[in-house]
Formats: sequence, structure tokens, C-alpha cells
Amino acid sequence: MAIQHSFTGRNVLVTGANQGIGYALAQAFAEADAHLFILSENEAINAAAAKLRAATGAHVEAIICDISDFEAVAAAIAPLPRIDVLVNNAGYQPMTPIRDTSAKARHEFDRVIDINVKGTYYVTREILPHMQSGGRIILTSSIWGKSGAALYSGYCASKHATIGFMRALAHELGSDGITVNAVCPGWVETEGSMWTLEDESQRSGRPLQDLVDEFLVGQPIGGMMQPAAMAPMYLFLASDAACDITGQAFNVDRGSFIG
Repeated sequence: MAIQHSFTGRNVLVTGANQGIGYALAQAFAEADAHLFILSENEAINAAAAKLRAATGAHVEAIICDISDFEAVAAAIAPLPRIDVLVNNAGYQPMTPIRDTSAKARHEFDRVIDINVKGTYYVTREILPHMQSGGRIILTSSIWGKSGAALYSGYCASKHATIGFMRALAHELGSDGITVNAVCPGWVETEGSMWTLEDESQRSGRPLQDLVDEFLVGQPIGGMMQPAAMAPMYLFLASDAACDITGQAFNVDRGSFIG
């Protein structure tokens, strides 16, 4: 029997929730009766909120905010009520080949750090005055936050940073009764991951399916995962059942990274 978690009476904020993993997480929390806030820099977050309200009947509020802009983050979060669960999921995954000396490549590297590292810091910092003992902070890292991949130095650096940030906060916030953990997804079939693969396919001239097969080689359980497959781990870490778990980075990756 599947374990059911209820978030009745709890306020949950999910960033990067207009599509992909973030939307799947938002849907899972909505179905678990959370009072939900979803955030993205994309205006599509309004449509996502409307869709979630219609599908689940939950209270869902949309927030449009570029998390790389500290002033915007501060303004967006200040009006929020108590937040019981923060899911820092927003992220950017461009290619950043180290030998590409173009201005565009430098901009892409800066942007991935601004969103994945600085943005995570800004959101977390501004949420803390809204969070009490028993609060949960969950960060989305990646299996590349424990390993690495050619051509993605910016993204890999940012996801390693996510895990280091999480571990530091686990020590810093434990005395306040707040747990901090990370989830490291493997290859999930999202708009973002497919955009990444299609971009590499165009750059290299290799067929898209060849790249997919190459990334999945050695994965004990074959195939790409679906976004909804991520939800059980996040809901568990956000629940009372995980009250004694902090400072951990959990792989959900079909065994693609074992170590």
C-alpha cells in the first residue's frame, strides 16, 4: 500500500513550477491538500495555477518572479504567510563548453549561476522569516551535482553548489527545528531536459536518440523517468515522517549514479 501524506493546513512554496518536475511536485502537494504557492519568472505560471486549481480543487496562488533578481525576490516573498515547506526547484541547464569563448557562452554561464545558486540563496534567505520550527526546505540538485558531464560545467558547478549549500544550512538551521535536504534527479523527460538534448544534437550533428541512449547507458533500470516519479521523495521529505532527516542528498535516478 502506498504511503499517503497529508498537508492539510500547511503552506507550500514550489519554485520553477510552471512545467516539468516543478509542476509535477506542485500537483502532488495540491492533491495532498496543501495551500500552495507556485513561482516562476514565466507568465505561464498563471495558467499552471489555473490548471492545478481546476484539477485538484486546491488553493493555488501564482507568483511571477525572476529569482536571480534579489529585489524582486524580496518583494514577492514579503507578503506571504507562514511557509511550512519550501521546494527550491527552479533551475537552468544550458551547455557551457569551456572552449567556447563567445560572449553568449559567458552570459549562459553567468545566468546558470545566477539562477541555480544565487536564486536559491535569495529565495531561501527571504523565506526564513516566514518559517517556524518544523519547517522543511528541499532543494533540487541533480546526479550531476555528485558527478559531472562534459560541456555542462556551469550546470554541474551549480548543482554541486546546491548540495554544499544544503549541507551548510542543515547545520545552521537544525537548532531552529528546520530540516534541509536535496533530491538529485536522474534523466527525467521534461521540457528542459529535452531542450538540452536537442541543443546538443544540433551542435554535434548527432541524432537525438543516440544522445539519449548514450546518457542512459549503464542505468540499471532503463528509460527516462517521468516528472511525477519525483514527487514521492519530495512529499516524504516534506512530511512529519522525515523529521529526523537533514543534510542528505537523495538520488532518484534509476541507478544511473551509484556511489
